[in-house]
Amino acid sequence: MTEMRTTVFTPTQIHLLKMFQYMKTEEDLEELKNLLFHYYSKKMDERFDELWDAGILDQKRLDEINEMDLHQLN
Repeated sequence: MTEMRTTVFTPTQIHLLKMFQYMKTEEDLEELKNLLFHYYSKKMDERFDELWDAGILDQKRLDEINEMDLHQLN
């Protein structure tokens, strides 16, 4: 017998699922993907600025990261 599990959605997930019913076309999907990309890019830039200002991130560390194969970081 297979065990059944209950998935509990967060309020954010529920809200997004409700909103997705209005997205009908590929253009809608592309617009959403673009919006999310820019949202998370901005968040990442803000976090990098915080790390830079705190002295945790500097040009030497950025150069090290640039040389890493990030696909192998699991």
